[in-house]
Amino acid sequence: MDYRYLGRSGFRVPALSLGTATFGGKGAFFAAWGDTQAEQATRLVDMCLDFGLNMFDSADIYSAGLAEEILGAAIKGKRDRVIISTKATFRSGEGPNDVGSSRYHLINACEKALKRLGTDYIDIFQLHGFDARTPIEETLSALDDLVRAGKIRYVGCSNFSGWHLMKSLAVAERYNLPRHVAHQAYYSLANREYESELMPLGLDQGVSAIVWSPLASGRLTGKIRRGLSVPEVSRRGLRPEDGPFVEDEHLFTIIDAIDETARETGKSVTQIALNWLLQRPTVASLIIGARNETQLSENFGAIGWALTPDQVQRLDKASRVIPTYPYWHQEGFAERNPFPA
Repeated sequence: MDYRYLGRSGFRVPALSLGTATFGGKGAFFAAWGDTQAEQATRLVDMCLDFGLNMFDSADIYSAGLAEEILGAAIKGKRDRVIISTKATFRSGEGPNDVGSSRYHLINACEKALKRLGTDYIDIFQLHGFDARTPIEETLSALDDLVRAGKIRYVGCSNFSGWHLMKSLAVAERYNLPRHVAHQAYYSLANREYESELMPLGLDQGVSAIVWSPLASGRLTGKIRRGLSVPEVSRRGLRPEDGPFVEDEHLFTIIDAIDETARETGKSVTQIALNWLLQRPTVASLIIGARNETQLSENFGAIGWALTPDQVQRLDKASRVIPTYPYWHQEGFAERNPFPA
């Protein structure tokens, strides 16, 4: 397993981490992802540890907390061998304060997560979304208290805009509060918007990407291509209205390029899509999901080899779209604005 530094910290994380959104299957939304229970989750965790993958990502809203409970059961007796990453901010109850990044909600959410996970501390605690109604000073001060209390070790964010993240970093620097070392963001060959603003920001400010849905919610698994219907028992088949969104023709163009690369390398569509991401700037870890051991083993195959520069260029060309303003204009000033886009 390849281990990479997380942002401007001295903490290293594996290039692949296991997401637990498939654990529990509680509610229509998460039932479409999977319904892995404790026994199977334990087998998946053990497979990961044997491979060298020791980071597991969750969130308080995954199956209404059940995913964290199942993860806690699966890592019982192994806490010293694993890295736990989880998230809070989204609504987790009916009360007026059961949402957001206020001091009240974050401390309450952290305490509940610790109990569900059966642990005394969380390695990486992330804000699941930006809360514009709570002052950033209040949010970071609450996180600072949790760090000082030993309940969390590193802080990050997820699904932030560029200005959300930059303002948070500026407040952290001004008041000597915890600095986001990671941004859990969506990024894939099918959707490369991350590269426009968030990647240059991450390079400049030392914030790593922990990538969610690197296979574009199953679109880059090889099961979807020209002339084939979407599998009914799949996330896209069960909930076609859910993002991320990509035009079919654009997706098929990418799949064609991946298929060509697959013939050259002998690797699967999944492995090529993941390997391409692992070569991108700022990427520290890809969150992979697996309904079963077969899927997990295939994801492991993305590690230990690398696409050639020509193969990367082919995939870059097939997946590229014209960026929005001002990014298309900035590409003409690469002499002094060299960040990748």
